[in-house]
Amino acid sequence: MENIHTVENPEEIRSRPGKPYPLGATWDSEGVNFALFSEHATGVTLCLFDTDDPTKETICIPLTERTEHVWHIYLDAIQPGQLYGYRVDGPFEPSQGFLFNPKKLLLDPYAKAISGPIESHIAQLGFDPDNQDENRYSEPQPDDSAPFVPKSVVIDSTFDWEDDQRPDIPLNRTIFYELHVKGFTKQHPDLPKKIRGTYAGLGSSEVTDYLKSLGITTVELMPIHQFTSETYWGYNSIGYFAPHSEYASKGTIGHAVNEFKEMVKALHKAGIEVVLDVVYNHTAEGNQHGPTLSFRGIDNPAYYWLVEGNETFYMDYTGTGNTLNMSHPRTLQLVMDSLRYWVTEMHVDGFRFDLATALAHSLNAAGQLSSFLETIQQDPVLSQVKLIAEPWDVQSYHVGNFPVNWSEWNGKYRDSVRSYWKGDTGLAGELAARILGSPDLYNDGRQPANSINLITAHDGFTLNDLVSYNDKHNEANGENNMDGTNDNRSWNMGAEGPTDDETIVRAREQQKRNFLATLFLSQGTPMIVMGDEYGRTQQGNNNAYSQDNEISWFDWEWTTEQQALFDFTRQLIALRQAMPLLRRRKFYSQEEFVWIRVDGKPMTDVNWNDGITRCLGLLIDGTKVDEQDENGEAIGEGHLFILLNAFWETLPFKLPKIGRKHTWQVLVNTDLDAQVPYEVSAREPFEIKGRSVVLFKLKE
Repeated sequence: MENIHTVENPEEIRSRPGKPYPLGATWDSEGVNFALFSEHATGVTLCLFDTDDPTKETICIPLTERTEHVWHIYLDAIQPGQLYGYRVDGPFEPSQGFLFNPKKLLLDPYAKAISGPIESHIAQLGFDPDNQDENRYSEPQPDDSAPFVPKSVVIDSTFDWEDDQRPDIPLNRTIFYELHVKGFTKQHPDLPKKIRGTYAGLGSSEVTDYLKSLGITTVELMPIHQFTSETYWGYNSIGYFAPHSEYASKGTIGHAVNEFKEMVKALHKAGIEVVLDVVYNHTAEGNQHGPTLSFRGIDNPAYYWLVEGNETFYMDYTGTGNTLNMSHPRTLQLVMDSLRYWVTEMHVDGFRFDLATALAHSLNAAGQLSSFLETIQQDPVLSQVKLIAEPWDVQSYHVGNFPVNWSEWNGKYRDSVRSYWKGDTGLAGELAARILGSPDLYNDGRQPANSINLITAHDGFTLNDLVSYNDKHNEANGENNMDGTNDNRSWNMGAEGPTDDETIVRAREQQKRNFLATLFLSQGTPMIVMGDEYGRTQQGNNNAYSQDNEISWFDWEWTTEQQALFDFTRQLIALRQAMPLLRRRKFYSQEEFVWIRVDGKPMTDVNWNDGITRCLGLLIDGTKVDEQDENGEAIGEGHLFILLNAFWETLPFKLPKIGRKHTWQVLVNTDLDAQVPYEVSAREPFEIKGRSVVLFKLKE
């Protein structure tokens, strides 16, 4: 990758017909095979560019070979580092969905690297923005976009993985940590400035040591597929095979590929998995007003789902302007090839599918939803990695409806836990189901661990802001605070935003501990977002998609309270990993647990239906659990008792007695600033403080 090569004498390039597979640019040490799919094009031209002056086209070669709608050629002597792009000709008939325009230089959908950032420019548009006439889409925009777009890059895919081994962590032992590659290390004081905010920074020993000390097993990276630069989050992909170039610490063309691999290798050596947040439901080209960067100019009706009867417009299930047409076999192939590439070549350990329901809509419309999901399930590569759905889109909500080999972000868990600790009524039964792993949603052949339990994520309030703001404060986004959800289920505890009131500050710290304790004591797989372990704030911004600054970045300088919250989080994770009863592979049977009310008796239907029930006790009888862990060891370990009190006052709770045993050890008590185990007797009622969580273990 470091040996950049530019063709000096284009007229001396020798060509051969090449092959239609694999798609993309494939270097074999002697030359490069180029292959591009376009079903409706009438002509395709391969353009090579000068490395020192990427605006200079050194040679343009019309492709004459076409096999099964794939245009291909083999060029001798082309080396890794060569910049290239395509110009695609064909009909320009917007009402029929055809937007071919050879004036637009196009990225290869299979490009393994892209030369630099993608900044917007008027020349990228397919229409004249100054023309307000209703027929402004009838003529192709004549400006050449080549000087204003980055180029695809030929790469050398060889890499020394040494003895890299996938951590292959069982789902029930997994602790997910959602992070932004740039934001996580941008302010890290112990990293050299040149690698802060990069793949190299994330793979550094300083960072892997931090993640290990917290107890994280799996990092879930917000989008790292090459995306356009108008947002910070990255949910506008344009290159499904190329790691985002701006996260590389070196400016060398194509360096992002090897730096990403080095990062994965370092995380694996630390025993940490890498899961990618992937955006296959839409692209950065947007609707009919958007730029022509790749797919739109290559074969618009093949890649996008268009409005039937007026193909000028796009179906939009994503809220971003377009939806990928997964019913087309070549688009489906693109997604499958991309997924396999990231597993086999880049060694990632799984995927979280953004707006997975939008992906399903496109497939369902063509009657291919089940075949796509079955293809993944039967794929020998993809069936063995973690597959996580975000089971909603802008129009529908499908939590619990994905197949048995899929996990899901459990939005019902998030909503019920937030509402319970906010003090809403009528949530006892809902909360009980979520704490037990949501058997109403996942007892369909799946395990409790298929429920990815979360309180917060990148979109929405951070944990600190969830207990500090009643309302969103998104003014910094420049949209008059109209963006972001209004359904936050948050409570500021008596003051909006930062306060010096010590009573409110203490209440907020305890409420953070309540959320974290509920999360890590629940069946299912917990996920936290970066910074929640110390109380990161976004100043009330619940949609910080555009905030590439301190609002979104991880702050590595902590207060005493923030350090205490980190210590509490770390202790919770360690406790969960040490106690198999808290992370079962199977759902609890009716004989293995009982819910108990304040007077020590089992909950009744009347109690469950009583809207004011806000204090619950869960007794887990480990002696009746007949289950082994992944190593064949029995997980039964006596009795656990989890007590949750969302009432605002102290309640005398009658603890259960087990035979002649009446001494319980308190392992967690969120009413206390520091967690030091102590013993209590069931002979006297336990005074559980208002708004607190307590975990007991029976002393044998």
